[in-house]
Amino acid sequence: MKNIILGVTGSVAAYKAADIANNLTKKGYNVEVIMTGSAREFITPLTFQSLTKNKVYYDMFEEITPKDIKHISLARKADLCLIAPASANIIGKLANGIADDMLSTVVMAMNNVPVYICPAMNTNMYINPIVQRNIKTLTEFGYHFIEPRESVLACGDLGTGALADVDKIVNTVEAHQWRA
Repeated sequence: MKNIILGVTGSVAAYKAADIANNLTKKGYNVEVIMTGSAREFITPLTFQSLTKNKVYYDMFEEITPKDIKHISLARKADLCLIAPASANIIGKLANGIADDMLSTVVMAMNNVPVYICPAMNTNMYINPIVQRNIKTLTEFGYHFIEPRESVLACGDLGTGALADVDKIVNTVEAHQWRA
């Protein structure tokens, strides 16, 4: 069974991450969810726990098993990491090596694990040169992006920034060339 880390960040699209978790779990993947504090403002950990049957992680300092450093063990266990939705904040953190919460710390602890990032944010944020530079930096480091789609956004603007369709995200994960 392949292990997927699903990172969920602060975006109104966080509710769609529940569909992603559910679909991947039903397809036989073990999905471990890590939520940022902002994500928990949009959707509860209980939703993901119910769908994946796994504990949801968000507190980097929660001592679950004293002998197990959780951000390291999660990183070692991962076959793939999917961040959906990915806010401008997490993209900026990863591009600049900032590891100050459970999700960014786990991703920084991964070595040779493919990371797929699904941006979801306002169009003006997405096209901001700083965000685009961060995306370019991560792409140069080997991170993969599943581009956002154009839609009417939560703020009412029409533009690029809506989370890619759930089916496209799940199909991209399934099409990934898994290592043996």
